[in-house]
Amino acid sequence: MVLSQFRFVELGRVAYIAYGPDKGKLCVIVDVIDQNRALVDGPCSGLGRKQINFKALHLTSFTLPIARSMRSGLLKKAWEKADISNKWAQTTWAKKIANRQTKALMTDFDRFKLMKAKQARNRMIDVEFGKLRKQARTIPKKTRVRRKRTSKK
Repeated sequence: MVLSQFRFVELGRVAYIAYGPDKGKLCVIVDVIDQNRALVDGPCSGLGRKQINFKALHLTSFTLPIARSMRSGLLKKAWEKADISNKWAQTTWAKKIANRQTKALMTDFDRFKLMKAKQARNRMIDVEFGKLRKQARTIPKKTRVRRKRTSKK
């Protein structure tokens, strides 16, 4: 394994809050309090400075070059300079979360329309597959050339 694969708890590490009252918000680790808690601040996600347990944080691959206990205004400038919000929106992780939220907000009729669209798509795929299969059957197979075995003596 390469060292860059690991995400360490460090100053400036951007984290996603997995559960609790601030679930779903991005924050930056501003200071480490002890081995269980960190002081975090979410300058652009509406999260005030507070302490949070490491178990509630999921570390991202983004880091900000910040000083220890940096003030919120300077932290916001560093966040915007590094363009963290847009980088986060481009990740597969954020897209999955957004898709999960849109699916949860679907009404019964939306789910019905989605089912019918999937059925239509699968029908088109089956028709095309049937055409290809029929075309493959009409092509004659190559005749095999059999070789005579030579006996070993």
